[in-house]
Amino acid sequence: MSPNRHTANVTSRREFLSQLSLAATGSALAVGTIRASDPAPLLPTIKLGDHEVTRLIAGSNPISGYSYLGPLMDRHMKEYFTPEQTTEFLWDCERAGINTHQFSNPQDMAAVFRTLRERGSKMKFICLHSGQPGSMPVEQVVRDTQPIGIAHHGGVTDRLFREGKSREVRDFAQRARDAGVLAGISAHNPDCIKRIADEGWPVDFFMTCFYFLTRPKEESAKAAATILPVGSYSFFASDPTTMTEVVRQVDRPCLGFKILAAGRKCGNSNAVKEAFQFAFEHIKPSDGVIVGMYPRFHDQISENAGYARQFGAR
Repeated sequence: MSPNRHTANVTSRREFLSQLSLAATGSALAVGTIRASDPAPLLPTIKLGDHEVTRLIAGSNPISGYSYLGPLMDRHMKEYFTPEQTTEFLWDCERAGINTHQFSNPQDMAAVFRTLRERGSKMKFICLHSGQPGSMPVEQVVRDTQPIGIAHHGGVTDRLFREGKSREVRDFAQRARDAGVLAGISAHNPDCIKRIADEGWPVDFFMTCFYFLTRPKEESAKAAATILPVGSYSFFASDPTTMTEVVRQVDRPCLGFKILAAGRKCGNSNAVKEAFQFAFEHIKPSDGVIVGMYPRFHDQISENAGYARQFGAR
């Protein structure tokens, strides 16, 4: 390698690092804007049981390292969301007008919630729980994290229905109610939601995925083209319309999730705005959305809260 080429490469690397540093600084300033400002008014709300929750609920997948974009992004998220950063993230959500967080991993989040409450947080929590052997008992989840509700995990719901074991899901909902909290059921398959509603299960709310990610492979091969196929999951363009048709027929509150197709509709602000607009225009006024956020390089909290105010005030 010639000396001139070596010098050029060093300069190029320095320019790259300088740009990266500026980007990180800009991100920190954006997040700092939330922390330094006065708390925003509460976002539009709905009722879950006796609880008033914002129509935008902060999701848990980025905190848990589930990006649906591959292992490198999973690792990126997990490294960012330390317990301290998770605490600050939820504090920033509350200051932006979001009053509810849907979480997983109660064994990890209990300490975060204690810290928030010690700081005066009024954030409400909804636990997503698999109900499977080896998971934390429902009663312990209630004792350790004090959620307002517990929902049965969507992927597990879909699998148990396929295996003819839907009774396990119904029994879980009853256990949640017996523990003194709201009972929810999550699903990716809209047929599961419709059947539960038609049969009148003891359920207080649903979590409804905008994409049927657990669709059997043989069905995927026959279905319409996917949108931006990234990773091992198929996001079909027609799925949000199919799920929201069911949501509008259900009389209980529904919390739509993956409205941004796990980051596939985040190419620019207009795409995010359109996804929020579609979601709020196609769900009931008594419904909300759950959105995971990764504000490492961009103030997604304020942006998403703004769209919830704009489209969710009805």
